[in-house]
Amino acid sequence: MPEARPRNYHHGDLRAALVHAGVELAHEGGLASVTLREATRRAGVSVGAAYRHFANHESLLFAVGGVALADLARAIERRQAEVGGGTDLERALGMLSAVGLGYIDFALDDPGAFEAAMFGLFTLEHTAIEPARGETGRTPYELLVDAVTGLVSLGALRAEESFTVAITCWSTVHGFAALATRGPLRELPREALDDQAAEVVRTLVAGLLP
Repeated sequence: MPEARPRNYHHGDLRAALVHAGVELAHEGGLASVTLREATRRAGVSVGAAYRHFANHESLLFAVGGVALADLARAIERRQAEVGGGTDLERALGMLSAVGLGYIDFALDDPGAFEAAMFGLFTLEHTAIEPARGETGRTPYELLVDAVTGLVSLGALRAEESFTVAITCWSTVHGFAALATRGPLRELPREALDDQAAEVVRTLVAGLLP
């Protein structure tokens, strides 16, 4: 009997169909739901067929994480597109704030994909992988670094501080996102979470300046 064709399996691109299935699983249940067995079931092929494209479960998670990171980049880009005028410093601070707000937006809108974006990766180098790029061609981490570099170029931060500042910003908004999606803050209504996110980001960015 020939293999059944999955609903998303076009032009013989089984790898893309499996990644698509994995992304759907992440949307529905987070990283723990992304398995080769379930992805192949949804794609309508055998588990053995998946091993032609993915060496193991971790390689599928990595591919799904890349797609989720690209969606995260687009969420950040949408926030950055809203940054208005003002002085160069005000705009630079707005671009950095937009990274944090977009990050939290994505986590609250799609907790499962957010989990895949963050924990489907393995090293800091993986934050620059090609599939993780948004519409601007930048990954979420690169958008963060760009925003920090903008403040350095204006003399608002010292160049030697840039990595520490980037990690501090990332850690802070990630901590809030985790509390809001998997921790005790998840019981709060979305409006309250959005208000608190704005205050967290405002306080964080204001605290970076001398």
